[in-house]
Formats: sequence, C-alpha cells, structure tokens
Amino acid sequence: MYFSGCEERDRLLEVLDNTWKAIFQVDLPHRELLDQSVQKRCGQTGEILSVENIRTVILEQGQVIHRKGSELLKGDREVLLDLDYGGEAQTTDSYGSLQNGSFIPPRYLSAAAADEDEDGDDPIHIHCNTKSNQLPPQLGNYFRDGRTKIDFVLVWEIRSRRKRRGKGKVTGEDGEAVPTEENSRSERKKAQLAQWREKFVQNLESAGLLMEKEETANEKKTIHFLKLSAPWDVLVYYAEELCVRAPLQAQPNLDLNTSARVMRRLCIPNVMMESVPNRPLDYYTCAFRKSKMNRFLGCDDHENYFTNTQRHRVVYEILARTVYGKRKRAEVGVDRLVNEGVYTAAFPLHEGTFKLPRYEIRPDELNQRQILYHYWARWCKWYKYQPLDHIREYFGEKIAFYFAWLGFYTAWLLPAAVVGTLVFVSGVMSMGTNTPAKEICNSGASYLMCPLCNTCKAWNMSDICTMAKLGYLFDHPGTVLFSVFMSFWAVTFLEYWKRKMATLAHHWDCMDFHEEEERPRPEFAAMAPTMEQNPVTGVKEPYFPEKTRLSRMFTGSMVIIMMLCVVMIFLVTVVMCRGIISVMMFHTGSPVLRTEAGTIANISSSIVNLGLILLMGRVYTALAEQLTKWEMHRTQTQYDNAFIFKVFIFQFVNFYSSPFYVAFFKGRFVGYPTNYGTLFGMRNEDCGPGGCLIELAEQLFIIMVGKQLINNVQEFIIPKVKAWHQKRTLAKVMGDKAAHEPQRWEEDYQLVECEGLFEEYLEMVLQFGFITIFVAAFPLAPLFALLNNWVEIRLDAHKFACEYRRPVAERAQNIGVWFNILEALSHLSVIANAFLIAFTSDFLPRLLYQYKFNNDLDGYVNFTLAYAPLNYTEYPMCRYKAYRDNTGNYSLFYWELLAVRLGFIIAFEHVVFFVLRAIDWIVPDVPESLELKIKRERYLAKQALAENQEALLVSRGRGANPATPGTSSPGINFNVITAFYLPPPLSSPSLPPGPRLKGCNLLHAAETCRQMKKTLIY
Repeated sequence: MYFSGCEERDRLLEVLDNTWKAIFQVDLPHRELLDQSVQKRCGQTGEILSVENIRTVILEQGQVIHRKGSELLKGDREVLLDLDYGGEAQTTDSYGSLQNGSFIPPRYLSAAAADEDEDGDDPIHIHCNTKSNQLPPQLGNYFRDGRTKIDFVLVWEIRSRRKRRGKGKVTGEDGEAVPTEENSRSERKKAQLAQWREKFVQNLESAGLLMEKEETANEKKTIHFLKLSAPWDVLVYYAEELCVRAPLQAQPNLDLNTSARVMRRLCIPNVMMESVPNRPLDYYTCAFRKSKMNRFLGCDDHENYFTNTQRHRVVYEILARTVYGKRKRAEVGVDRLVNEGVYTAAFPLHEGTFKLPRYEIRPDELNQRQILYHYWARWCKWYKYQPLDHIREYFGEKIAFYFAWLGFYTAWLLPAAVVGTLVFVSGVMSMGTNTPAKEICNSGASYLMCPLCNTCKAWNMSDICTMAKLGYLFDHPGTVLFSVFMSFWAVTFLEYWKRKMATLAHHWDCMDFHEEEERPRPEFAAMAPTMEQNPVTGVKEPYFPEKTRLSRMFTGSMVIIMMLCVVMIFLVTVVMCRGIISVMMFHTGSPVLRTEAGTIANISSSIVNLGLILLMGRVYTALAEQLTKWEMHRTQTQYDNAFIFKVFIFQFVNFYSSPFYVAFFKGRFVGYPTNYGTLFGMRNEDCGPGGCLIELAEQLFIIMVGKQLINNVQEFIIPKVKAWHQKRTLAKVMGDKAAHEPQRWEEDYQLVECEGLFEEYLEMVLQFGFITIFVAAFPLAPLFALLNNWVEIRLDAHKFACEYRRPVAERAQNIGVWFNILEALSHLSVIANAFLIAFTSDFLPRLLYQYKFNNDLDGYVNFTLAYAPLNYTEYPMCRYKAYRDNTGNYSLFYWELLAVRLGFIIAFEHVVFFVLRAIDWIVPDVPESLELKIKRERYLAKQALAENQEALLVSRGRGANPATPGTSSPGINFNVITAFYLPPPLSSPSLPPGPRLKGCNLLHAAETCRQMKKTLIY
C-alpha cells in the first residue's frame, strides 16, 4: 500500500528506519540495493514489522508496501482496494519495472507475486518517483528513457472519488455517510476489477515484460495508460515457441503483379506501377531457433531484429496467456479482462502520425504509416498497385490477404466489365434489327390483349412498343454468350487466385502456418459449466457438453428457419404491393401511367424491398451473434465459422430471394382466361411488357447498386462520427493539456476500435453472387462492381491507416472459409445461368422457331400469342402470351420447347463443368517457379539447422564430380576435411570403435568416400 495522505506515514517511516538500522547497522538505503540481499532483507524486515501489522519492501526509487490488519484507516483501505486512487494525476507514475532504462528483474518482485490459487490476498502497489536527471522524452513509441520500444498499451478509466462519494449514500445517526446496498455492490465490483488488474500486472512483470504508466486526469475521470515492452530475452523465447520465421539469405523482391510483367514484355508504359520506399526485404527463411542464432541474418542487431508486428504478436501472446484470477475458473487473458470491463482498450501503437510533415522530407525517411497513407490510402492512388508487402509488414498477413484478394478480384473484374459493356452496347446498336419488336410497334390494333387484372380493360400490344425495344437490351444472343463467359470467368478467377494465394503465402512466410491449439474464447471460459482435461495440451480448461451444444445448434437452426420464413413473408408482401400499385396505375386513366404501370410498380417495390433487406440484415446479424454465443463454441475459429455460416445463409436468402422469384417463378403460375391463378384473392402477377429479364435487371440495379451506395456512405461517415465522439470525450479529460501535442497512446485511444473483416468480406461475397448468378439479365453488373471496388479499396485503406486503432497482427495463409463460399457461388452461378437462359430468356423459343418455321422470325409475335378460350365472354378472341390452344391446353410446341430447355440445361452444365475441371487440372495450384523456391528454402533451412555444419560441407562435396588423381573435387573444402576423423584402410571390414565417422580426408579422397557411402553416417 502506498501511504498517500496517511497521517501516520512519518511515524511509520521513522520506525522503519530505526528497525532497519538496528538490524543491518546501516542507514535505510533508498537506491541501488544489492541483488543478493534484497529478498533476504525484505523478508527479515517484514517479520520484525509484523508486530505493527505492516510489511514493507523498499525498491529502487520506490516503495512496495504490503499491509494487513484491521487497524487500517478508512482512506488507506480505499487505496488498497483501488490502484487508481482519484487524487492528483501523477503523470510520471510507473509500475516500477523500468525507470530511466533500468529494468528491475521479476525476482525482486517475488514477494509481491500472488499464487494463482490464492484468494483474498491484499493487492500490492508500486509507486515510483522520477529522478531529477531523467532524460528528455523522445518522440515516437518509446518509454521515457527514449530507448525502450512500446509494444502494447493497456487503457482503463476510473471515475474520481470526489464525484462518487456523494452518490448513493445515506446519513446515519452519527452524521457519517453510510453506503447503500447498491453503492456497496458497485464498490465491491470495482474492488474486484482493481484486484484482477493488479494481479494481472504482477503476473506480466513475472513474465518479464517492462512497464511504464501514464495518466490523464480531470476532476471527473482519470484515464490510465500502461505501456508494455518485451525485452530481448522474452522475444527470443516466444519467437521460438511461436515458430517465428527467421531470415537465412536475402533474395530479390518478387514482382507479384502479372499485369506489370506482361506490360513490361510488351514495352507498354505502366501507369499503375509506382516505386514505394522502404519495401520490406525478401528472405529465404526457416523456423527460429535460439541455439542457431548466429546462422540468421541480422542477429547482432537486437533492437531491430524482430519487426514491430512480431513484437506485437509476442506481447499479445503473453497477454492472452497471463492469469489474473483463478485458473480453474479460466480467469486468463486480456481479452476476457476487456470483456469484464477491467480494461477499456488493449492495442499496439501506430508508427506515428499518418500526416506528412510540412517541411520537405525524403521518401525513405517517412514512417510506415505515412508511407501507407501517402502511397495507398489517398484517393488519388486509385489506379496504382497496392503495396501489399508494406500492408503485410504493418498489419499482418490476415489483413494483407484481404486487400490482396480484393485487389485481385477488382483486377479480374476489368475484363468482365469490358465484355459486359460491349455486350450491352451491341444490344443498343442492334435494337433496330429486332424483328419481334418491329412487329409489336407496327401491329396497331391487330393484337387485342386480355386484361391484366380483374377490374382492368383490354389493351393493344402496340402500347408496349418502347418496353419491347428496351427488353431486347437484356435479352439478346449476346447476353447468352456473356453468361457463358461469366461462368468460365468465375471458376478461372478462383483457380488463379489459388495460385496467387500460394505465392503470397510463401512470400509472406506463412505457407506452412497452421493455427496452433487454440485457447478457449473468453466468453466460453466465463460461461462454461465444468472443467475437463484438454486431450492435446493435458491442461484442465472450461468444457461444455457436446450433446448440449448440438441441441442448442438444432434450436438455433429452427430460429434461422423462422427468420427465413419472415423473409418469405416480406417477399409476398412486396409482390402484393407491386400488384396493388399496378392496379392503381391502370385505374388512373392516363395512357402513360397505364403503359408504364408495371415498370413503376417494379421500381417502387424494389426500393421498398431494399429497405426491408437492409433492416432485416441488421436485425438478423444481431440475432445470429446472440445465437452463436448461446451455442457455446470453444474456440474463436469455431465461433467465427458458425457465425459466418448463419449470417451468410440468411443474407443469401434475404438479398437473392426477390431476384430468384422474378427470374424463375414470376409469370409461371398466371394461368389463362377463365382459369387464372390467385394468391390471397389477387391474380398472380405476370411478367411485364418487356419480359421478366428487364424487370430482373431493374431489381438487380436497385438492390446491388443501392446497397453499395448505402454501405459506402456508412463506411465513410460512421467511423468519422465515432472518432469525433471518442476525441471529444478524451479532450474533456485532458482539459488544458489538449492544447499541447498529445502523446501517441492518447491519439490512438481516440481512434475507433478495429471491427475486423467480416462485414468487408460479406459485402464483397454478396457482390460476387450478384455478378455471377444473375449476370445474364444484367450485363452491366461487373462494371458497377468494378467502380464500387475502386472506391471500396480506398475507403478500407483509409479506415485502417487513419481511423482505426492498429489491430494485432494475425497470421493466416488464405482468406479462410470465404473461399469455400466463393467456390459454392461460382458453381451455383453455372446452374442459375443455365436455368435463366432456358426458362426466362426468349433465346431458346426464338431459336426453335427459327429452326422450325422462319429464320427471320417473321410472325414470331403472333405465334407466341394464344386466343382466349371460347367460354371467356368479357373480351372474346383477346390474346395472351402462352403456348396453348383454344381450350387452354398446352400445345405441341410447348412440349418440344420444354424438351429443348431441359436438354440445354444438361448440356450447358456438363460442358461448363467439364471445362472447369480441365482448367483446374491444367492450372496447378502452386506455380512451378514457386515449387523451386520452396525446395531452395528447405535446403537452406536444413543447412542452417543442421547440428554438424561440416558434414553438410562433405555432403555438398559428394554431389560434385568425383576427383581424379592430381586434382581435387571442387565441392569439397579440403582445409576442413583434413581435420576430420581419418577412416581405416579400405581392407577393414568394419568401422572401428571411437568417434562417429564424419567424412573422408585428403589421403582417401573421393574414391574412398564413394566406397564407404553406405557406412558413413552424416
């Protein structure tokens, strides 16, 4: 306990000084205690002072005081329960692990270390004073000594006691404030959090981390920043445990952009290429081994050997493993402490500000964050290649893989957008050659059409002349070919992404990365009912019965089905709304509104549908999160996969249900005059004048483009609003200090917490479905996707570089489960496009008519119209679109067309899937050049990690040409070999006892080595 404000402090210190002098015959030392006598003297002093119920340990420039007993003053008891005493802000406070560059080893704090299974011990508090000769602070992520790097920051906020003491208390008979039950419960909770925090800090010190504390306070709140740093020994130990890759040999940086290589060969200027300074070097690497430290490049530079992301990963690993309570309750890790409210934030620091300095500076003098902002996140860099190596170096492989995939996907959208635009333009240019549209426009009153609703009147087909011409834009032979092209494009894109993914995984040293045995999630550990032994680690950890989890997952699936039913109900509502709007447009009497009734109804209902889709998406995402938590998945990976599956299934139905209805069901159950199909008393709706494909194109445009616009506005505005609120809150606490330059940890605390990549991946995967599944109806979909992705890349880059706190770098070797979803969507797109061409498009009916009747499609419109049955008396001899006879039965042409449609689907699917399998077989997942590099790297790793380097030299010599008399083998270093063990003569039948045979010397040369190759042990 630190005696802040204690009235007996002077007396106690005097007693302490006298006692110390009586024992050791020297004055009480205040600095530079000898390592050998610290614990002994502290123990002896504690025993003598037990009479006073006080145990005191004096450390360098500070006091660690541990006091027990019932005679503590009330104010001192509050200090015991809360490390963050709400007095004056001590900006120079430290936990005592580092002061002016001097590290206090954890063994000095062994008296303060609490056993994991102990409960109820009073916390230990450390208060350090600042020396007058302290070095001036250095700008950057360093401790106050200007040399120790800051690897992580823990933040917590404490309300000042002056504000809290007046609340929640009543006055007793003696006039003193008596805490109420609610206030007492709150105080106990805060005391528990403070105790957890204190024990967590002690265990971090025992793990070897260096610490330094800063505070920012006003009269209402104090914000505490605990800066953490990992010394060299700690980094080396965990680097080996985490299998960090260490550099063996430098190699030239690879040119990973295929387009750049192609343009260079064709001697075409590449405006997308830009030289980015300080590109990370590329190395052949192997797993780090402390015993082989001298084999690795740069091992002498302890300050810069490990990158900042590697340091962050090591410190986060320590934070995630450290116990703060009882291990049997799984009270472990900083993530659970953040969830419990012990800390408000835990994050690594950015590498300085992202803004460029006002004075002129060389590009290679910029920090990593400034490079990312200047060469990547700015809007003017929309056409430049992404600096993926810099992104990986700063944010880690997981985020780098997302941007690599997004950039690769955007680049592949370019040919799809060009082809789609050409198909659309060809449709515009060939509109005048559309024979069926000409027949409709020139028909006049020749085709009297049956009413579209029970209260509507008959109409002439010539009224829909404009829509018939526009419908040809989305239903002509070019769209059919484009859908085939996109089917091949989707799977070829994924095949080449696998190659790109393998290349990046090797380039970023994560090809052999497999997630280690994951520890339980903090929420799982807090809510698990029992403890069981882990079969892998052998350690007891929280356990949840598998049968109970399966039953909960089954219940959750029922909830998902219910939500999907809600989506279907909304779909039916939208369909009925569209029918009602159409009837209202017909009853207006306006020729224009009556002609465009279907279009107006479709657009208005699509806008309503988009609003319902976004609303239901928000509701269900929150529901899916609660369901996934309730299912009690043990690891974060299991939790993420279950959550992604739930949300994607729902969003798939949510976004695609309406387009699927228009594409495959609308107009299929209309019936015919005197026998119309109905739904809730309303006639089933038919396709509009231009056909169902133009309605599908309208819906896709509104849903896809509208969603992209809304998401981009949200991504642009919401982080800025959150950052403004956080900055405003911190500015109130800083008060007068706000005018001064804030520290890096204060600036980063003002930023928004990184929300992960789930929403980003989900948005892009849904877009991938739109441009592949329904592309036959909307050839411009890839173009709008391309434009959106150019904006998306810069928005996401700006968020991560400027508006988010720096996330902990996570390793990954691919994009995870999202690749499986993309593969499923690509295969579904083949089936959907086959059905779309066969049943929704007029391509096959026209083709069959051309084959059987007329190659120029003369008379095609009249052929597709049937006469109303004879018993239909309202408008006798009116026409409707169907292949039926006068009695309402299907004609022979209908059955022939049905056979052609089914045959087309089977042929289309088989041909496309066969070609896709051929592409999969022809295009290897790992390029040949990459296989050679992998073999080279394994060879170098074997050399570096071999126990006997000399044996490897001999092994290298054996691979060379055999030596001839008078010559030496060029692969053998005889200066080394002559010092080796001399083997026996060739006549010796066996090896002699003694040291293990290592090689041949000059006397026996290569011939001896070859004869003994079966017996030599290398």
